[in-house]
Amino acid sequence: MENLYNILGVSPTATLEEIKKAYRSLAMRHHPDRSTHPGAVSRFNAIKSAYELLSDPKKRAEYNQSLNNRIIIDPSSEALSLWRSLFDRCGIMLPPDSSR
Repeated sequence: MENLYNILGVSPTATLEEIKKAYRSLAMRHHPDRSTHPGAVSRFNAIKSAYELLSDPKKRAEYNQSLNNRIIIDPSSEALSLWRSLFDRCGIMLPPDSSR
């Protein structure tokens, strides 16, 4: 599961206003009616789900607790996932990972 903060491109200490601003910007860019990218629907749904969870203070606190307690089994995969998330948010498509 991708980190919800990474999906919206905000830090875990982001305020509700920063989360709303990031959501609106990303939702406009990736909305299926506006974007011709083949993954626009799934990306938009991920953005919407991340916003719904992070905008609710109780759900956000539970998510933060689970995020802080998880164990990273494969650090390389975790790092690659973070980089892919960053590049995807900037509109840059990386080639599939052929090393696996």
